[in-house]
Amino acid sequence: MEEQTISLEEYWDLKNQYPLIDARSEGEFAQSHIPGAVNIPILNNQERIEVGTLYKDQGSEEATIKGFELVGPRFHLILKETLNRFPEKKIILYCWRGGMRSQILSWLLTMVGFEVYRLKGGYKTYRTYTYELVRKQWDFIVLGGKTGTGKTHLLKKMQEKGEQVIDLEGLAKHKGSSFGAIGQPAQPTVEQFENKLAEELRKLDPEKPIWVENESRKIGRVILPDLFYQQMLRAPLIDVIKSEKERTLLIKEEYARLPTDDLIFAVLRLKKRLGGLRTSQAIEAIVEGNHEAWISNLLVYYDKAYTFDLDKHADDNILRLDLTGLSSDTSIQKLLETKHQIHGKHSQTSD
Repeated sequence: MEEQTISLEEYWDLKNQYPLIDARSEGEFAQSHIPGAVNIPILNNQERIEVGTLYKDQGSEEATIKGFELVGPRFHLILKETLNRFPEKKIILYCWRGGMRSQILSWLLTMVGFEVYRLKGGYKTYRTYTYELVRKQWDFIVLGGKTGTGKTHLLKKMQEKGEQVIDLEGLAKHKGSSFGAIGQPAQPTVEQFENKLAEELRKLDPEKPIWVENESRKIGRVILPDLFYQQMLRAPLIDVIKSEKERTLLIKEEYARLPTDDLIFAVLRLKKRLGGLRTSQAIEAIVEGNHEAWISNLLVYYDKAYTFDLDKHADDNILRLDLTGLSSDTSIQKLLETKHQIHGKHSQTSD
């Protein structure tokens, strides 16, 4: 069968119909890739460097010959792997620019009857799109509140109600504090985070407000795009208020079950900010299983940090909403009423 080259727009129409193969090296793939892709490298990391150097020094013909020399002995292995993983023989394929590597793999696969859709312009075209999308103008409502006010839970419930929500911490694989990486998989690179963020944004209606949780520009090791973050700072912020008792209980439910050593290491990472005495007291309480004590201890620090972060937002753009003692359903209703207050009307998704 012959391959078909497809544009990025055509890719969006096909992406849920066929599996996606990234023909770049394992290092390129680890740095960033189209979410959902499977890596089947034509050239590995070292081979890619070798061919690239030859291309610069001697030109495309010598580089192409060298590429075939390196990958040729593995053709049968690549075919076996691809046939084993994709027995239906229908795939979408890309490399860096839609050039030699994806062309070679496409040629190989069509030889054994694959239906191949090769992305024109490769990953570079996709990455240009995602880079620009996360830096476009968006209409945000920022959900704020001190640690333990249940912001993530509230956002999830609003999404279930049909509201447009972006879970930044979920995409970053980090909960945004010294404890945020515990129990989480490895964080994506900044570039991969932006790809995942763009994939979520493109599903949403830019004419309607999008809820996001109040975050620092850094979520663990992930850094939010500057223009995206500046829009969050300028957006209306709903500052959720809950009692310290409620906050302590929620944090206890989430973190008390985690390994003691992980909790202690998280406290130690804050030692310079907490001071020696407060750090020792928190660790002692963790070891003793006195979760209320170490949580209350750390809330002193986190509350100060939140107040400092809140000062980055214009005070006249902050709406404080006391949800103390209210049920989840009532809290959601209050938030939607506040959204109505901000925008003058509910979006169709929340009617």
